[in-house]
Amino acid sequence: MDVTVRRAPKGLRGTITLPADKSISHRSVMLAALAQGKSRVKNFLRARDTLATVRCVRALGVNIMDNGEDLIIEGRGLGGFLQPEDILDCENSGTTMRLMSGTLSACSFFSVLTGDSSLRSRPMARVVEPLRLMGARIDGRDGGRLAPLAIRGGNLKGIDYTLPVPSAQVKSAVLLAGLGAEGETVVREKVPSRDHTERMLAGMGAEIFAENGVIRLQPGRELEPFDMSVPADISSAAFWIVAATLVPESEVLIPGVGVNPTRSGVLRVLASMGARIELQNQRVVGGEPVADIRVVSAGNLIGTTVAGEIVPSLIDEIPVLAVAMAMARGESVVRDASELRVKETDRILAVCTCLRQLGVEVEETEDGFYVRGQGRLTGAKVDSYGDHRIAMAMGIAGLVAEGETIVKGAEAVNISYPGFWAELARFAGP
Repeated sequence: MDVTVRRAPKGLRGTITLPADKSISHRSVMLAALAQGKSRVKNFLRARDTLATVRCVRALGVNIMDNGEDLIIEGRGLGGFLQPEDILDCENSGTTMRLMSGTLSACSFFSVLTGDSSLRSRPMARVVEPLRLMGARIDGRDGGRLAPLAIRGGNLKGIDYTLPVPSAQVKSAVLLAGLGAEGETVVREKVPSRDHTERMLAGMGAEIFAENGVIRLQPGRELEPFDMSVPADISSAAFWIVAATLVPESEVLIPGVGVNPTRSGVLRVLASMGARIELQNQRVVGGEPVADIRVVSAGNLIGTTVAGEIVPSLIDEIPVLAVAMAMARGESVVRDASELRVKETDRILAVCTCLRQLGVEVEETEDGFYVRGQGRLTGAKVDSYGDHRIAMAMGIAGLVAEGETIVKGAEAVNISYPGFWAELARFAGP
């Protein structure tokens, strides 16, 4: 599907209601399924990735009811999952596959995880290796480096494991496996990654402690069910924050956004570029920091450098940050972001290709890119490469480009934000 986007004829003004946080939605279903009793999840994200998680969890014998507003999950407790009758299809969701790998490693039965062609090309050794160290028997293509993954779990032992690269998915997989292991599981992070799993486990009564980059989990406690409301997704908010920053005479309010510091690096970077962003009504919801975000158009942004420890806190927002960089004055640099190479597509290649097509001078590097901001974009036909973040970033680029921007493969947004194009047309149309 192609979508045509034209330059916004006026400032973006009003309130935008976002979809729920994808990372937290995934975890809410998986952890509720492990609890002893009934949990209720309000404002669950119903998108392609998260619904893949729901189907996988249901296949393990968990009753999940969707009344159109809430999900009600009848947890089976630790060790209560049933052996699935068929292969578990994670579709395009790396979170589903990697976290389910950890959960299934603690189960004393055989299971197989697969996904679409994109997911089957993404690296799985990073999660397979620590799970094997715990005692899980896992095989797959290329010695377990690629899916499908065949898992025979049970009889795990806790390990002390240092993450070689910042990865909340690997960290979460090891912790989920550790719930069913013998002895303490320790995960050490050199650079902090998103901590939703630790927060949720602590709220459910798990004996888990995190300090100075070291997370310690003692198994044995049954998890308590919960009643939670998922905050709006900061990754989805980023597209509208950049749009409101770049389109003149804009003023936008985005309520109820999760602003967990391990996820909100995009706010800090945009502020350093000159964006006018205000956090209002800050509070804690279900253990997660939440705020209403007010954005006012900022005029000329200045170039910046994104590198080092901040990268994991904004890795998913780099495609739309690249649009802001292209519209800024001066050079911007992204480094230490080689993880972008192994997302739904090679996002470094995709971002650089799309920006060049829009008339931007950009140089690709092994772990990032240089953008020479020129304050203008020229409409063109660009490809999403089947990646939801690329598709939406190009949609925002179209709002400030001269002429028409045509986004090929625009249906990719269904992975995380099914209503994106309708919202774009409503909010930024004539």
